[in-house]
Amino acid sequence: MNIFSIFILAVALSMDAFAVSVCKGLAMRRFDVKKALIIGAWFGFFQALMPVIGYYLGTTFVDKIRAIDHWVVFILLSIIGGSMIKESFDHDDEDATATVGLMEMLFLAISTSIDALAVGITFSFLNVHLFRAVSLIGITTFIISVFGVKIGNIFGTKYKSRAELCGGIILILLGLHVLLGDLGIINF
Repeated sequence: MNIFSIFILAVALSMDAFAVSVCKGLAMRRFDVKKALIIGAWFGFFQALMPVIGYYLGTTFVDKIRAIDHWVVFILLSIIGGSMIKESFDHDDEDATATVGLMEMLFLAISTSIDALAVGITFSFLNVHLFRAVSLIGITTFIISVFGVKIGNIFGTKYKSRAELCGGIILILLGLHVLLGDLGIINF
């Protein structure tokens, strides 16, 4: 994967964190820079950590399924993307608070980065510089999450479902790109 593909992947992965950050910002009476940075740090760290864990899990069985790895990547990214698209149409209002307590942020950070764990598994099948990829994913998620808090504070939940929809579509398209590239149908 080239750096541009990893950046697009990072943006797509950060959409769940963005959506939660928007909700956090919505719950704030005034924009709080310190809380926005804390929220961004939690989400950025876990979005970077989970692909590392997934990568090392994936390397334990990569040799056994090398012949079909492009299908595994496509299926995993399509499932994650489909789930995000489904969530974008779910209009249940989430109870958001402006707190950044340890247990709440730990739960939110883990739950929004589970898809990054699966992406890490796909990294074990691809030619990816792991440190560069997870650094870009973490930094991108951090920045997008901080802006999400600000946007939520200004606009509310107007963009939450659109972000999840776009993230889901991007993940499916990246999976399709890997599949078609490995099958020799496309070469870019």
